[in-house]
Amino acid sequence: MISRREFGLASAALACAQALAAEGPASKDARLGNPKTLNDSFGFTPPKSLAAWQARKALVREQVAVALGLWPLPDKTPLNAVVRGKVERDGYSVEKVHFESVPGHLVTGNLYRPTAPRTAGDGKRPAVLFAHGHWADGRLHDAGEAAAKAAVARGEESDFERGRFFMQAIPVTLARLGFVVFQHDMVGYAESTAIPHVLRSGVAHPDGFADVAGELRLQSLTGLQTWNSVRALDFLAGLPDVDPKRLAVTGASGGGTQTFLLAAIDDRIQAAFPAVMVSVGMQGGCVCENASHLRRGTGNIELAGLIAPKPVAMSGANDWTREVMTKGLPELRRLYKMHDAEENVAAKAWVQFPHNYGQPSREFMYSWFRNHLLSAPGPVAEAAFAPTPVAELRVFDATHPRPAGELGAKDLRAAMAKASDAQLAALPAEAKAKVVAGALRAMLGTALPEIDAVAVGDYASTVVAGCQRHAATLSRAGSGEAVPAVGYVPAEFDHAVAVLWLHPDGVKSLEAKGAPTAEVAALVKAGVAVLAIDAFGCGVQRPRTPRAVDKNYAGFTFGYNRALVAERVHDVLTALGNLRDNAKVKAVHLVGFGDLGPVALLAAALAPGAFGKVVADANRFRFDAIPSMDDPMMLPGAVKYGGLPGLTAPGSMANVYNAAGTGLAGASDKPLTVSEVVERVLATPQAR
Repeated sequence: MISRREFGLASAALACAQALAAEGPASKDARLGNPKTLNDSFGFTPPKSLAAWQARKALVREQVAVALGLWPLPDKTPLNAVVRGKVERDGYSVEKVHFESVPGHLVTGNLYRPTAPRTAGDGKRPAVLFAHGHWADGRLHDAGEAAAKAAVARGEESDFERGRFFMQAIPVTLARLGFVVFQHDMVGYAESTAIPHVLRSGVAHPDGFADVAGELRLQSLTGLQTWNSVRALDFLAGLPDVDPKRLAVTGASGGGTQTFLLAAIDDRIQAAFPAVMVSVGMQGGCVCENASHLRRGTGNIELAGLIAPKPVAMSGANDWTREVMTKGLPELRRLYKMHDAEENVAAKAWVQFPHNYGQPSREFMYSWFRNHLLSAPGPVAEAAFAPTPVAELRVFDATHPRPAGELGAKDLRAAMAKASDAQLAALPAEAKAKVVAGALRAMLGTALPEIDAVAVGDYASTVVAGCQRHAATLSRAGSGEAVPAVGYVPAEFDHAVAVLWLHPDGVKSLEAKGAPTAEVAALVKAGVAVLAIDAFGCGVQRPRTPRAVDKNYAGFTFGYNRALVAERVHDVLTALGNLRDNAKVKAVHLVGFGDLGPVALLAAALAPGAFGKVVADANRFRFDAIPSMDDPMMLPGAVKYGGLPGLTAPGSMANVYNAAGTGLAGASDKPLTVSEVVERVLATPQAR
């Protein structure tokens, strides 16, 4: 009899073959519970070593870039920037700006510059990008008389003008301190009117970035906004009076999200200050703060730490950030301590004030940037200012109309898709392979488990038809998973070859009338072990109710959870890890039938070289034919990277069946049969 250690296979409470004739008891897999949402807890535990953090950081940055549709970073087209209407104020000037982040899409905003002459150096100044967040009218926000008076009364603001026009207070004060500031419109706010902006409580706008086609190409409002910020940095860095080596970013609320996302993917940012957004709680409730894959396995604390060891500080208020000094800051301090840079991270919370970018937190930010970018430590007191009338800040007016040819969402998305396809097509083969591999890692959100990381539970072993039948559950350490699996093993097993068997019917597909099927028996007789699993969504792993995708925006679901197809790939690699560690199998062949055929192909592509032979039924599947968000094969981003043919390196897939129309090289246009699997496996030298 094969010992548990030698062949630790799995099947939840399926102790005998007869039990497999029915659906079996419900799975204990934690994934069958409610999916994670943006309102859950998102703690951060720093890795134990700097080397471990560097590896983790690379993976998370890759994940963020993929999620935002910015992997690889798109080609940068001419900005065609227009800067006009300079008006000088008390210690600063204001100009009106618009440029094209991509051809036909305008970014609008105001440029603030110091008027005091530089007394030393080359005349170059540090610059700050300011993302305004979710206040009405964005950079043109007027809080109104009542709100301004209330802010003064509770001590949040020193005077009425700052309470009413705090959006102007930030660039004005930074310019007076010696910074060049560009305050740009976030998508759908102020004069960014071509693409609608819909809040969490609303229904995704049909002309926005929230349909199936957008998901499959990872086109999102969050990605577009972040790309606008990248191009805004290009604009700032290209100004003759700006030092491109001293760029910073700040913003509050949704602007805080934009701050740490930009800092995560753009190395030009040298300091950041995300206000009232970094916390272990609510992660951002807007379509412009969420995207598929973005926070799966991570959260805002870690995302804010991706800039390490460069300076980052953050503020909290009487909202979801109220505990940032005790839940978030200590972990980030440990992270920065590994870099010997503890002085480069800070946080303060003003819990007496509501969600805000009020004067105390603004003054904290001013001193942070002045210390780290102007080498002038010490507190900064914000001075009073005379607000510029909102009408005078507008970029467009009767004399200066919006440029012709501005694209709406449909045409912009088509242009972006065309440019992305052309960029990937132009990459050399090796570079393209690296891009696709990174995308696949991020989209599937899994990898081969570490050595001895697969736990075996509910183990049972019996003798059936002259061979060993093993049953147990498989899980990765700390995951709460419980993947049922059943294996048939030759009585005299030499550990040479095993088949990992993926079938929509899961473990039931191995057996008939309490014994292995004739085909499985043939494999076992030839000395091949066979393992089948109930991959997530199959067999007893079927959810009691189907996993729902947020009806307003799929990014609220896929941004925090693996897609169903990704969960299945994850289970395949868990089973492979079990065969590797417990069975000590020298070669594992992977076979996939029906709906699990494309899963087998994706698993093999994600873990190249891990499987011996791959025999799979592509099931005539096409990602670009997916009709709905809750389709079991929905994988956001799959079409962007070429669909199944582009993702699965077809040259290594020698035995693909039923693949007409998918472009898989060498595929047969017929369904895969069980007898063909046996034939292909037994034709393998190791199995003779």
